[in-house]
Order: sequence, then C-alpha cells, then structure tokens
Amino acid sequence: MTTSPFATLADFKALLAGAPGPDTAARAAAEERNGQLTKPHGALGRLEDLAIWYGSWRGTGRPVINAPQVIVFAGNHGVTAQGVSAFPAEVTEQMVLNFQHGGAAINQLSRTFGAKMDVHALSLDHPTADFTQGPAMSEADLLVALTTGWTAVDASTDLLVVGDMGIGNTTAAAAIAHALFGGTGADWAGRGTGVDDAGVALKARVVEAGLAQNPTAKGDGVEALRCLGGRELAAMAGAMARARVERIPVILDGFICSAAAACLQQISTSALDHAVAGHVSAEGGHGAVLKALGKEPLLSLGMRLGEGSGAALAISILQGAVACHSGMATFAEAGVADG
Repeated sequence: MTTSPFATLADFKALLAGAPGPDTAARAAAEERNGQLTKPHGALGRLEDLAIWYGSWRGTGRPVINAPQVIVFAGNHGVTAQGVSAFPAEVTEQMVLNFQHGGAAINQLSRTFGAKMDVHALSLDHPTADFTQGPAMSEADLLVALTTGWTAVDASTDLLVVGDMGIGNTTAAAAIAHALFGGTGADWAGRGTGVDDAGVALKARVVEAGLAQNPTAKGDGVEALRCLGGRELAAMAGAMARARVERIPVILDGFICSAAAACLQQISTSALDHAVAGHVSAEGGHGAVLKALGKEPLLSLGMRLGEGSGAALAISILQGAVACHSGMATFAEAGVADG
C-alpha cells in the first residue's frame, strides 16, 4: 500500500505547490499529430483540445486510456444536527452498503465505462463536529482524511474520478464556497437532498454561522477544508492532490467535489491544471464554483446525485476524444489529400 509522503499540513501544501506540470514535448507531439489526422482542422471541436491536454499529462503524443478509476469517499457531518438535510445521517452508511453491493448509479456508470470502482468509508460512527459550534475537524483528523484519499489512488490509474456520499455535505460544500469566494450563505446554499424553500433558507443561515464561528477559514483552502468540510471532502482533496503530483488527469464531479478542489486551488493556482469539469450539476452554486475555478463543464444534464456520477459519465467523453486522436489515420496513412 502506498504511504503518504506528508506528515504535516505544511508538507502537504509544499508537495502540492511543487507538483510538476504537463509534459511540453508530449503536448507538442499531440498537437502535431492532431494536425495530420483525416479531418478538417478543428472539426472535432473540444474533443481535440481534450485529447491534447490528456496526452500532455500522460507524457505521450498518442495516448490511450486503459485504467480509469472511480473512488467514492463517505463521511458523516455533525452539522446535520442543525436540520439541514431531508435524510437522516444513517443513510450514509446504508448507501455505502449499496455501493459495495453494486446497486447505486455510480456502480452502473463505472461498469459501463470500464472504470475500477472503490469505496472508502471514513469513521462514519464518528461524525465531524458541528461547524456552527467550532471547527469540523482537528489538524490530525484532516491529515488522516487527506492520507486516506492519497493512498486510495491506484498506481496504475490513468484517469481519476472522485465521488462523495455524506448526508449534510452540500451544506459543508456551500460553507467552503462561502469562505473561499465570498458572497452570502444564500448564494451557495441549494436543495441538496431535496429540502424545501425553508430548508434552503436554514442552510444559508447555517453556512454563514459556520464562517462566523471559524473566521480562519476565510480565503484559506486548508482551514476551510478543516473547519467547514468533512472527512470525505478532505479525502477527495487528498486523492486529487496525489493525481496532480503523479500527472494523472482528473474529471471533477459536482458541487461537493468542486468545493474540495477549490481548497486545492487556493493552496496553489496550478493545483487543478490536471483537471477538467465533468458536468455542471443542478445543485445551487455549482456553476458559480466552476466559473471561479475557470472550468468549463463537459456536460449539463441537470444531475445532482453526487457519488461521482456526472464525472463518471464524462469518462466517455475523454475516451472518445483520446480514441479519435490516437486511433484515426493521418492523411498520409489513409492516402487522403490534405487540404
């Protein structure tokens, strides 16, 4: 099992800040190949950019996707004591069992696109603290969760999706967005598991109370994750950071995943260069987070399930882009006149 290369939060931040960039020679080779394929220039639109981007991170001008991995992290949140969810916290553990038995949407999508799927439940019997009363996690708790995410990434993975399960985690994600991007609680609170208008208004108040109680989280990615996040969000951040260090492309999922990713981008402005947005969800605030991250979503299907489902569906887009780029003939190979 891979061990964590960081022992402190300072180590983690330094590791992320010092992560290598894409392979410029591979990018040039991919661009050259793209210009020789049997199609008019730009005819495959954004698929061309995606294939070149993917190849630059994998270090080859003719990439293939052989080992996509989907990891679902689950955690429970003390802030559910504030009544922010339409479902009880017990549902988190019940859904983990559903994942393990292959019965959830993410199981079907992972299987459809050939992705290895793993599930990690993080101390479900010990929810994080209610962040309206103080920090959700200690530094030690955060390090454990980051390490869980880091070590969950398979060494052979060449495309990563991280998903979530955690009753109350849209409130945590909204609180992180509020801390990092400003605005009001109402700007970030959404319906989550399906709360009504009164429930959304309650979430907005809880989000603002969380930042008021944890002022060190304002504008600080690590503190926002520790004080307002949850174990599953931290594990997602740890996995995405491992992927960044090892040049594994990532497809971002919905609001929760994007909030965790935003914490990384606050640590280092290049922390998400290896990531694309799989979709924009119907959850309130997700589109605004993606805009703040500078990520244009691949899909917009009104999804708001979480689990990594939107990003898993977008695996197919990356597979199609790479298959066309690496599998098509060049004009010379096909004996077709180059316009």
